[in-house]
Amino acid sequence: MKIANLDGRAVVITPDGVIDVAAASGGRFPASPDACVAHVAQIRDWLATDQPAKDPTVTLATLEADAARLGPPVTAPSQIFAIGLNYRDHSTETGLALPDEPLVFTKFPSSLAGPTADIPLPTPTCDWEVELVVVIAEGGRDIPADKALDHVAGFCVGQDISERTGQMAGRPPQFSLAKSHPAFAPIGPWITTPDELDDPADLTLTCTLDGDIVQQGRTRDLIFDVPTLISHLSRVCELRPADLIFTGTPSGVGYARTPARYLTPGSTLRSAITGLGELRNRCTSTGRGSAP
Repeated sequence: MKIANLDGRAVVITPDGVIDVAAASGGRFPASPDACVAHVAQIRDWLATDQPAKDPTVTLATLEADAARLGPPVTAPSQIFAIGLNYRDHSTETGLALPDEPLVFTKFPSSLAGPTADIPLPTPTCDWEVELVVVIAEGGRDIPADKALDHVAGFCVGQDISERTGQMAGRPPQFSLAKSHPAFAPIGPWITTPDELDDPADLTLTCTLDGDIVQQGRTRDLIFDVPTLISHLSRVCELRPADLIFTGTPSGVGYARTPARYLTPGSTLRSAITGLGELRNRCTSTGRGSAP
């Protein structure tokens, strides 16, 4: 099942058309995309038993071709967790030691954007990081790893855009503000439930910049996998429905290159994960003269 934010309303996307969840269920389920995340299991059962009517004018194929009407599938999570250095090759390219336990920071919710949103660049040193994003359905504390996937609504594609000058300026550096500028967390294009994937633990991530492949990796290479991350985070924080976990990025980021390569106004960033879809984001100037 694919759940999306279409014109601000929760819809299920199928090859034959979309289903407006609230309207088709007679109000049984909410119209808010965020609120629907907690009801993923019930929505799946309802679809199977009621077989609600679809709008054939908007289909999976039309949205794959033009996702402009799609917003972020989660708009206002209470928490966004992000994991650093969670791929061995990314740790190697940065020259930083592998962490003994998950390296956790946050991206603030005001940085969320949709799958085709423009990304304003506040400085000339903004970088890309394609990531698998986990969407929590059922929250809780002290979730055991072997039960963790029961708490997952699904997965989507994410970009952890990073303003490297600000990120590395402090002693010690702090990541969160430099990774939370407007539109620095595009996600989408929809939430895909795990049952649609052959192997949710082994998905291919690809990032291209102006047609050049700059990142390619597989989620099977995560140092700390999704169940481990959920268990680790829930030992400290109560996870809540619609919370997001950015799970980390593979190698190929711009600042680790020689010479360094960064995003520039006019560039197009494409971020894809097999089975989950693609983000297509254009980079722009902030209009304040801070980025060339």
